[in-house]
Amino acid sequence: MSFALLASSLLPAVVGAREIASHTFASIDGGTIDTELWQGKPYLVVNTASRCGFTKQYAGLQKLYDEYRVQGFGMIAVPSDDFNQELDSDAEVKSFCEINYGISMPMSKTMSVRGSEAHPFFKDVKALSGFVPKWNFNKILIGGDGKVVGTWGSTTKPMAAQLIKAIENELSKSQ
Repeated sequence: MSFALLASSLLPAVVGAREIASHTFASIDGGTIDTELWQGKPYLVVNTASRCGFTKQYAGLQKLYDEYRVQGFGMIAVPSDDFNQELDSDAEVKSFCEINYGISMPMSKTMSVRGSEAHPFFKDVKALSGFVPKWNFNKILIGGDGKVVGTWGSTTKPMAAQLIKAIENELSKSQ
């Protein structure tokens, strides 16, 4: 086996090990949410939708956020209509989430999470890990080192053991 062939077979692992740049998201509350707030700490980004069969996961996301935010854990819910299941306006999304789920975690304005119109965070995740949300309520955990720790699909609940274990592992590294 040639050195070039061996090196090229290692390239995806090296590329996947790069850091996600810090990103800002337009906040549904006005202003911005800057991932730099969690520099050195893990944070979770979840693409959400108000009219999805998985919408009840908002309750678990809020519980997860409440349980770990005091340790520096961050989270951003990113409403998206990429799968045609989001309400018509950010005001409706905000009201729906507050009334039905008591959401206080950071939430962005409605934006695209896939394709050419995707927010730069999701483009970076795709470039570095190959992951693209295939449906609503996909979860992307970024470690304190800025690397993609893991991704989980819609069927993984926010309080799932494997997600909590990954978060706790990352938090232990940042103590």
